[in-house]
Amino acid sequence: MSVTHGAMQAYPLTLEKFLEHAAAWHPEAEVVTARDGGRVDRIGYAALHGRSRRISAVLHARGVRTGDCVATLAWNTQAHLEVWYAVMGMGAVCHTLNPRLSADQLAAMVVQSQARVLVCSADLVSLAHGIAASGSSVEHCLLIDPPLEALDEMTGVDRLEPLIAEAAGDVPWGAFPETAPCGLCFTSGTTGAPKGVTYTHRSSFLHTLRLLQVDVMAIGARDRVLAAVPMFHANAWGLPFAAPASGARLVLPGRRLDGASLASLIAGEGVTVAVGVPTIWLDLLDQVERTGTDLPTLERIIVGGSPLSPALMARLEARLGVQIQTSWGMTELSPLGTIAAASVPVRSAVSSGRPPIGVELRITDTDGRPLASQRTSEGHLRVRGSSVIERYFGEDRPTTDAEGWLPTGDLARVDDAGNLIITGRAKDLIKSGGEWINPREMELLVGSVPDIGLVAVIGRPDDKWGERPVLVVEEGRTPVTDEALLAALRDRVPSWWMPDAIVRVPRMPLSPTGKIDKLTLRRLYGSGA
Repeated sequence: MSVTHGAMQAYPLTLEKFLEHAAAWHPEAEVVTARDGGRVDRIGYAALHGRSRRISAVLHARGVRTGDCVATLAWNTQAHLEVWYAVMGMGAVCHTLNPRLSADQLAAMVVQSQARVLVCSADLVSLAHGIAASGSSVEHCLLIDPPLEALDEMTGVDRLEPLIAEAAGDVPWGAFPETAPCGLCFTSGTTGAPKGVTYTHRSSFLHTLRLLQVDVMAIGARDRVLAAVPMFHANAWGLPFAAPASGARLVLPGRRLDGASLASLIAGEGVTVAVGVPTIWLDLLDQVERTGTDLPTLERIIVGGSPLSPALMARLEARLGVQIQTSWGMTELSPLGTIAAASVPVRSAVSSGRPPIGVELRITDTDGRPLASQRTSEGHLRVRGSSVIERYFGEDRPTTDAEGWLPTGDLARVDDAGNLIITGRAKDLIKSGGEWINPREMELLVGSVPDIGLVAVIGRPDDKWGERPVLVVEEGRTPVTDEALLAALRDRVPSWWMPDAIVRVPRMPLSPTGKIDKLTLRRLYGSGA
């Protein structure tokens, strides 16, 4: 006799459910957008949900259908968030573009995605011109965000706001499988041409649930979350989904990420959790130290994107009284890989924390074979999980190995407590006299020197040794002597690792995603000229 088992309901894990949940259960919780002159715009989740639904109708009227890409070229604002949900809710794909790249670079990405509609912040319209003029597929450009003084002669340019008021019809949301694509983000291209990473509704939904765990980002309805992560990069670390999913207030800084603007916004909105790359927090720290500002509501700063120096971490925690959560991730991971829990009593800038459920790590040799000991041994880091890329946009071959492991390009080890420690990038290793020098290890040591902000070690060609290291530092307000910098390395690294030159820069060059731009450093200081 056969058994008839029960069944659970089919409930596709699609992203519009986050905003629908917020509209139903946290309707008055706010999305706040900073504007010039210290002004802010506010809207509740219920009202934002209604506007997003109407934007879907606007896009549908311009021919956007399920699976089509819609490009966005915009800052962290309410309008950009509305477009995200409008595009993804109707089953289209939100292709975020980085406005810090050139028109030609962006046009090459749009050619691949074949986006016919570009949603653009008004102050970026000249860049949108360049994209359209570079042979891309763009037919319609919809302008959002002030200033909106005048439209120029670019064919197909319209203000989105009047179209929202006039929108007719109801475009269904969620009428597609959870495995449908929802987002497209191109990597920064630091090791070659940028590659597109396609996110799915399921992968981003599961990624969001991981973020909300108590030992991950632990965002709740009481929180006021500052998203200083650009929305054009790597799902903005999942905050546009996690905040409405939990009913948290989402605070968006627009294009102003300087220390003064962020300090004012944090104080004015009572921000409890702030998320961004280390360079942003260095500017914030300089501002509060210079002005004597206090930020009493700020409890946690979540740092990712690039390594955080021990000295900067210590200064942030001491001056602001916050807990720093370090993390590691990649665009290809949606992007969270590991994070240090706020509940851990002793934290370290060197540690990137543990992986949450759904992310698996493996340490291998150069050929991808797992090391016999997965703890304390340094090797090449591979990862797999429910929100990890299998293959890049437009490619047929998987980028993973036969067992589904993605090579990250990072060198790493896992300590006895299970914390991931990134020890370097394989491409950054310096070969001197036939032996390898690890820049990351030197950067951490120099980064522990007080009054040092950002640190980088690059290789410079050498006739005798092949390559030799050069130390590049961005100082704080108090000058640091060469001897103090070298003392941080002496007796801690082999003598032949000691840098041949020290270069001081007023501002460290940064990539479009806020990381230290080692390509530029090598070009400027790596030739020996």
